Amino acid sequence: MPNEAENNAPDKFFNQAASTSYDERNQHLSKISECLHFLSNLTLSNAPEEAKVLCVGVGTGAEILAFAKMRPHWRFVGVDPSEAMLDVCRAKLDALGLTDRCTLVHGYAGDVEETQFDVSISFFVAHFIPKAARSDFYRAIIDRLKPNGRFVSAEISYDLDSDTFPDMLKNWSEVQRLMGATPETLSKLPSVLQDQLSVLSDTETERLMLEAGFSRPVKFFQAFMINGWHTEKPNSDL
Repeated sequence: MPNEAENNAPDKFFNQAASTSYDERNQHLSKISECLHFLSNLTLSNAPEEAKVLCVGVGTGAEILAFAKMRPHWRFVGVDPSEAMLDVCRAKLDALGLTDRCTLVHGYAGDVEETQFDVSISFFVAHFIPKAARSDFYRAIIDRLKPNGRFVSAEISYDLDSDTFPDMLKNWSEVQRLMGATPETLSKLPSVLQDQLSVLSDTETERLMLEAGFSRPVKFFQAFMINGWHTEKPNSDL
């Protein structure tokens, strides 16, 4: 979960220093991650026992580690544009003996040559994708799923023009403070959310998923501004 106040541009977030400290900063929010992983696994209860899973924006590997434990026969392809993040992920997979179940790809979802995945997971990535490119981001994922393949996405999402946003911003500031944000960086948080990240409302996020070709998304998770949806690629043969 990126600290937007401290890392007020995506390219700064994905450098070597941020990659090596990423897990340390996020450990304060481990209970949120654990709940998200637990509920995501429930939404995927009908996925094949030996599913092939695409992790988009795999980062340091939190999702692979969580799902590999819950689903011992799943195999994973993780893709990320940050080589530094992949280095951290690779070391963790090696340490836990998971290398034989995982392939890591440097790049974006569109760079993954494999298709016919049973499941795709993308956590804390979409809000870095500009709104104009969001449909293409989702489309690259759906293009790599089997018919009826499942997609689970978690991202920062909120209606920044709503009457409740000032109150939510206070909550989100507490999240950022837990992750090490200073008063100076917290003062920049509104502009980061509004001008530098692509934080969309629930309605807009769901519209763009539908535009990319997914079935109607179901929102199953919310922790302040962190929201999770599950959906699937329709079976065109039906």
